[in-house]
Amino acid sequence: MNYSADMHRSIEYVEVHIGEELTTERIARHAGYSLYHFCRVFQACMGLTVMEYVRKRRLSLASTKLSSGRRLIDIATDYGFETQSGFAKSFRKEFGYSSTQYAERMIAVRDYIASNSDFIDTGGLSMIPQIVSRPAFTAVGYGIPTHISDGRFTRDIAAFWNRYDTNGWEEKLYNQLNPPKHGEVGICVPDSRDQDSLIYLFGVIVENKTRVTLDMMTLEVPAATYAVFTTPPVDVTAGGRNGRENQEDFPQAIRRTWTYIFREWFAESGYEYDESKLDFEFYDERCHFRADTLMDIYVPVIAKS
Repeated sequence: MNYSADMHRSIEYVEVHIGEELTTERIARHAGYSLYHFCRVFQACMGLTVMEYVRKRRLSLASTKLSSGRRLIDIATDYGFETQSGFAKSFRKEFGYSSTQYAERMIAVRDYIASNSDFIDTGGLSMIPQIVSRPAFTAVGYGIPTHISDGRFTRDIAAFWNRYDTNGWEEKLYNQLNPPKHGEVGICVPDSRDQDSLIYLFGVIVENKTRVTLDMMTLEVPAATYAVFTTPPVDVTAGGRNGRENQEDFPQAIRRTWTYIFREWFAESGYEYDESKLDFEFYDERCHFRADTLMDIYVPVIAKS
C-alpha cells in the first residue's frame, strides 16, 4: 500500500471541498481508512493532524483574498469559518498579526501546500527492518484516554511521559508486577467507548496478572508478524551535542522513523500494515541516558497479495 499517495489523494479531496464542512471522519471515509488508522498515518506522513492541516490550508487560501476588497466575513465564510471573530482569532494565532495588518502590509502569501509538497523531511533515513513473528503477550500499565482527530493526543502522550516518572509509575510497575524482562511498551489502542478517542498505554510485559491493581490497565496483544525498526542513535548524555543534555532529539528521532515507515518504506516494501493487529514502541536499557540512545518500533505487517 502506498500511504504517501493515499495522503496526497486525501489532500486533493480537502482542496476540492475546502469551503465545506470537513471532518476527519469524512476525509478518512473518502480515503477508505478507518478513522483511527487514517489519523495515525496522516500525522506520521504530514507531521500534523488532519484538522490542523485543514485549518492551515483554509487560512493560507483566505490570506490571498484579503486585499481583494471583499468583506472579511464573506472571506471567512468561503473558507469554512462560521464567524468573523473566529476567523480573526485563528488568523492572528497562525500568522502572528491581524488579518487587517496582513492586508495593509501586503505580506507575501504563506502557501502551506507549496512549502510542504514533499511532506515532512525524514532526515535521509533509510533502514531495513527485521521481519519477526512474535507470540501474543500481555501488557499491564497505566493509560490515558485522549482524542485522535484534534491534535490533543500527541500533547497528552508527551505529558503522560513527563508525569509517569514523577508519579513513580515505572518503579511501581517493576516492583509490583515483577516482569520477567526489563523493557517498557507504549501502545495506542482505540477506545471502545468513543470512536474519536484512543487509549495510550505505558506498561510492561507480564506473565502473571495476579498482582495487577484496579488503577492499572491490562491489554492482550495478539500474535503478529512485525517489521521492527530501530531508531537512529541519539546522544542524550550531558556530554552530548554542544556539551549539554539533548533529550529533545530522541522524540524527534522516533517521529522521523514513524514518518519514514509510512511515507517511504511501505511503498517499496512488499508489505501492508495489518490493521487487525497492534503496533507498539519498545523501550529498554538502550534508551536510558546513553550516548547511543535508541528504541524499537514494532509495526504489524502482512505480505501484499
